[in-house]
Amino acid sequence: MTWKKLIASGDKLPLKLTAAQRKLILEGLLCLYQEYEQAVRETPAGEPVMMTLDDLDDLGGYIAAEANHCQDKKKEKALDTIFDKIQGLLDTYTDEEPPKTVRIEDAKRAISGQSAKIATRSAKPRESKKPKAKSEADTGALYQFKITLLGFKPAIWRRIQVQDCTLDKLHEHIQTVMGWTNSHLHQFEIKGKLYGDPMLMEENFEEMDYRDSTTTLLSDVVPKSGKRFTFKYEYDFGDSWEHEVLFEGCPPLEQVKKYPRCLEGERACPPEDVGGVWGYLEFLAAIADPKHERHTELLEWCGGSFSPDKFDPAGATRQMLKGLPDWRKM
Repeated sequence: MTWKKLIASGDKLPLKLTAAQRKLILEGLLCLYQEYEQAVRETPAGEPVMMTLDDLDDLGGYIAAEANHCQDKKKEKALDTIFDKIQGLLDTYTDEEPPKTVRIEDAKRAISGQSAKIATRSAKPRESKKPKAKSEADTGALYQFKITLLGFKPAIWRRIQVQDCTLDKLHEHIQTVMGWTNSHLHQFEIKGKLYGDPMLMEENFEEMDYRDSTTTLLSDVVPKSGKRFTFKYEYDFGDSWEHEVLFEGCPPLEQVKKYPRCLEGERACPPEDVGGVWGYLEFLAAIADPKHERHTELLEWCGGSFSPDKFDPAGATRQMLKGLPDWRKM
């Protein structure tokens, strides 16, 4: 494993940009936080733009959001190049202390046991020592997120609006709007910290220093300034479906509308247990080619048909409003 270089919180790193890349950031993004625009504009030509890790992570979210909606392939490639520069710095440096070492045997046990844990949810839950939420949800606050399943081009994504809730409830919204079936474990990673359900993570909750997703509110983690930022949501530690969750802002709450709701999105969610990104790509190739050796097998496995480009925002909203069964009460 390659450890990141530890720097002090607030230290700035050099983001080297060409003149063309600066122009693209300043003129080619539909939305950009004013502080970042000022930093790029006021940095003398030929000198790197100095930014903190948090600012780099945030700027990367703006770049990724623009690239995901870009129809111009040349512009998309240029945006990807800038994003790679930012990601290179984020992959090299950290302002978080290294996590405690976890034994390989423990990690394997956590992964291999996930299906058994989900299958036994109907059993009486053990008592949890988790603390109560520190504050009540702000029912007047509305949050807009763009959720992108990483690893695919063109992107599989959804844009949703939800009222203030716990991260555990956001997990439910992501499951229903994406099209997952809540059959595996999950976790959030926000600013280098892991969030999960203590009843599901069990002994790993303390060993891996998780925060409690069932008591942490969106209003606890979203910047009070309302500026955009990104965090990760991982579902199924075997297939490892990683989602980028981009906070886009707090639009006004419309009393005539019901929440949560899906505004838009593109492309179908992969089938459960298909084997991750590469397994899904193989699956698509097989069902599209009648001569593929696994064509019949995989077509039968998915129920006879699968439309990778199909997505219905209205149907997704209905599923979000319906929600998931509360397995803790089963």
